[in-house]
Amino acid sequence: MKKVKLIIAALGILSLVSSSAAYADGFAPGEGLYIGGFGGHGAGHVAVKVRSHDNFHTDAGTIYTDSELTDGGIGLSGFLGGGWLGYGYKMGPLYAGFEWDYSAGGEKFKATCSGGTGCTVYDSASGTNILTSAEASVEWNTSGGGRIGYYLNPNTLLALRGGIAASKFEVKTNLNSATYYGGGPAFAASIQSTLSDIDPNLSMRMEYMFVDYMTADVFGSWGNAANNRNDHHMEVTGQLYQGRIGLAYSFFDVNSLF
Repeated sequence: MKKVKLIIAALGILSLVSSSAAYADGFAPGEGLYIGGFGGHGAGHVAVKVRSHDNFHTDAGTIYTDSELTDGGIGLSGFLGGGWLGYGYKMGPLYAGFEWDYSAGGEKFKATCSGGTGCTVYDSASGTNILTSAEASVEWNTSGGGRIGYYLNPNTLLALRGGIAASKFEVKTNLNSATYYGGGPAFAASIQSTLSDIDPNLSMRMEYMFVDYMTADVFGSWGNAANNRNDHHMEVTGQLYQGRIGLAYSFFDVNSLF
């Protein structure tokens, strides 16, 4: 029994010594397997082209109306939160790695109409507003790709990332709602510094990300449900911008297995 206790005590001391050594050495920013969380602000804009087929005015024949949002389109803005998961290699002053991120609860837009012919859709026969409000939000955005960087000093990493992003959009009006998914190339630039006074494996990271959504064709009926008065063909495109600040923690190096 005494030998068992002695072995347990020896293992405990060895683990403490090992963890102390790892804590003392630490990881460079972005090195090894890391996980992190961030908060920030997102903004963006969506441009829309709509071709409307109005079969309500049967006495005038088929009417097509082409509309387009210009000068930046619809702006979206809001606060967000999310996280990073990645792995990086330090090769002298150079850095290479790969990363996945996820953010949610961010960019939103809402428009309302109080009445009159200035409304988005207005029925002059009945004097009522058919479409009186519309709102859109980015439910989540996720992206993945490779990172390359340069260590300005042993504790500071300047890195660039390129990859592919995908987003979920919710669009609602007073008449109905719909879900859309968009995607496209994503690029990010970040600067990351070790918080050595707290933990040499912990670092603070500031990042700016840009997503360019490719054009998507959206088909759907957005008219009055009673007579299906409007059918729309929509072409949607836009960009997303996110500024983030957060903490990342490195905790494993695959080289330790060999």
